[in-house]
Amino acid sequence: MRSRHWFFLVGVLLYVAGVGFVIAGARSARRAPTADAPVAVVTPIATVKQIMKGIVAPAAMAVFNSVSTTVSVKGIEEKAPETDAEWEALGNSAAALIESGNLLLMGSRVVDKGDWLKYSQDLIESGKAALKAAQAKSTEQVLASGEKINESCDNCHRKYQRSS
Repeated sequence: MRSRHWFFLVGVLLYVAGVGFVIAGARSARRAPTADAPVAVVTPIATVKQIMKGIVAPAAMAVFNSVSTTVSVKGIEEKAPETDAEWEALGNSAAALIESGNLLLMGSRVVDKGDWLKYSQDLIESGKAALKAAQAKSTEQVLASGEKINESCDNCHRKYQRSS
């Protein structure tokens, strides 16, 4: 009889210890990785001006020029992407705007923690709207996203644009 109590007691202790190990393991799995984990070091190279002239301006112009209506003596001329390749090119320009916003938030490019962050995020969001429009192949959405892009650029340039 005593041996049964002994086996029962050992079994209960092993069960409790097992539960304890499971809880301890779950807690350690939730902890942040140790400092030994490899971390990518990102060193910004381009200036804000280079990002604007090399990425933002061409990408924004591609979005602005992709959809238009021209009224002339010849009549009304509609311009919009027609082929999958043209829509893809428009989407690539929108993605460049999104990534440019991310680049403006890196390292020493951040001018301040206020409007600079807001305007960079506005560029990212307007780029996302243009990308969504290109993926939907919607000329109306492209026009609307173009307005958002223009507004985000104008707001930022009003405060931060330096002489060329």
